[in-house]
Amino acid sequence: MTAVSGFKRLGIALAAALALGIGALAAMSWLISPETAREAVKSEIRAVTGLDLMLRGPTSVSLFPSGSVSFDDVVLGDDRTGDRALAAERLTVRLRFLPLLIGKVQVSDVTLVRPVIAVILQADGKSNWTPFAAALRPTQERSTSFSEINIEDGAIIVRDDSRGIVERLTAAEISLAWPSIFRGFALTGRFVWRGEPVDASLGINDFIAALDGNPSGVKLRLKGAPLNLVFEGQFSTRPTLKVEGAVAADSASLREALRWTAQKQLPSGGFGRFSLKAKTKLVGGTVALSGVNIELDGNAAEGVLTFASDGRQTLQGTLAAEEIDVTPYVSTVRLLTSAEREWSRMPITLDGFNGVDLDFRLSAAQVKIAEAKFGRTAIAANLRGGKLTVTVGESQAFGGIIKGSFDLAKSEAGADVKAQLQFTDVAFENCFGALFGMQRLEGKGNFAFNIEGTGGSVMALTKALNGSISLTGRQGAISGVNLEQLLRRLERRPLSGAGNFRSGRTPYDKLLVNIRIVQGSMIADEARVEGPAVRLIFAGTASIPARDLELTGIANLVPEKGTDGSSAFELPFMVRGSWEEPLMLLDTQSLLRRAPPAAPL
Repeated sequence: MTAVSGFKRLGIALAAALALGIGALAAMSWLISPETAREAVKSEIRAVTGLDLMLRGPTSVSLFPSGSVSFDDVVLGDDRTGDRALAAERLTVRLRFLPLLIGKVQVSDVTLVRPVIAVILQADGKSNWTPFAAALRPTQERSTSFSEINIEDGAIIVRDDSRGIVERLTAAEISLAWPSIFRGFALTGRFVWRGEPVDASLGINDFIAALDGNPSGVKLRLKGAPLNLVFEGQFSTRPTLKVEGAVAADSASLREALRWTAQKQLPSGGFGRFSLKAKTKLVGGTVALSGVNIELDGNAAEGVLTFASDGRQTLQGTLAAEEIDVTPYVSTVRLLTSAEREWSRMPITLDGFNGVDLDFRLSAAQVKIAEAKFGRTAIAANLRGGKLTVTVGESQAFGGIIKGSFDLAKSEAGADVKAQLQFTDVAFENCFGALFGMQRLEGKGNFAFNIEGTGGSVMALTKALNGSISLTGRQGAISGVNLEQLLRRLERRPLSGAGNFRSGRTPYDKLLVNIRIVQGSMIADEARVEGPAVRLIFAGTASIPARDLELTGIANLVPEKGTDGSSAFELPFMVRGSWEEPLMLLDTQSLLRRAPPAAPL
């Protein structure tokens, strides 16, 4: 009972003290004038931050039930010229409770309501905030009474007139941990940039060194829906901006991240999930990344990257990877219509080639493009002045080697295309199956083409193509047809008809094809197939735009050893129709002349 009575007496005493304090505070609200509170708060803000704010609007003081002072229309900067570094609709300060009991105004924290903070960058690296930097330096006499400065519904405008850049951060809800100004500086909060909310935190280890432009440790975190970014290192601003440290970034869609941050629209296909870790060095307008570990669409690579923005934006880099799958980036490239019977007539747009230069090198142990797989590959890509050049230094593919280059440039007609590729000692069935969907040619050999053209669509390009194609093969076969069997049957019975000859194989020892391309037409100047039992010689034309062909040739059986070959059977033929389903027609007149019953005819 004694302990309970003691607790009751203590509770009564605390309640009485609280009531007395509230009563004293209520009475104090009549004794402290708005002008007295105004000058006390202004003096304390100046003492802590070194900034002399102009409090131009009316002042309202509320000391009960909690102490606060509000000022309307607050400005920092030269208001006569309109060069305001800061302007706020209202500045509200919360007052400490205990000092108020003895009639002393002491600030607990400061809140800026709907402020507009303007940062104007100058060509010499300074800004409109440079004159205030010295005022922010602490002194021995400087008080540190209040703990933080808050920003409610603020806007931050960064303007660089020399580069024509204006960025706006809106709906800013930010808290500045001000007591750390003697050692460090901390900022946490969120804002909206280019329509996306961003959570941010910033820590500066030595704020005074940073104000003087000397190196200081820094840690920055930005978290938004399009991109997350973390940087930890040090920075300085004298004699020029210099940043060094480690950076990590990730995004669910690199396409959306670049659209948001760099206002760049990438070509369709790929550029999804992305992550990056690297050591970073920024000097002036150049960012160098070393020790890069990058992942994009499931592809992982290591190397170095450099981005420069002095005048034109330039990206340079060298990356190496074990395996790269480029299928996502070519999956939306449509050469044919949905029916795959004619070339696409959709306009070719190369707007993404403007405004950026690229010098990029990539090496990989394996490369995959759709169903095609390549071995060790080295590729260089160069984009300058709207012209993209992709050079294949060497690629192990289809059992052989690929080398060459591909040029694509924007023109008045739409696009200029030029390609020079050499396939050395490749397996034809795998090569032509992967590139053209044609798997009727077996064997190994060389394949090369040199083409160029101009057009506003794929269809228009096919009509303007010029160049050449060469093909040499050895020890292979033409699958889907047995010409030896057909010719020997027709030699015995010329009128028996072709029958079903679309099966089997026609072996060859040597294959030679040379083709000229003139305004979309392929002209076979020399084409021959030499096999152990059958020889073929043919010529003719094929239309690239129409995707059809018209060939004539002679197939003959190889004479047996010991004969002069004068009586060897030969048969003229024609090939007509589409590339997908060509029709082979035999020369019936030649067969009639060989058939004894038809000789009188």
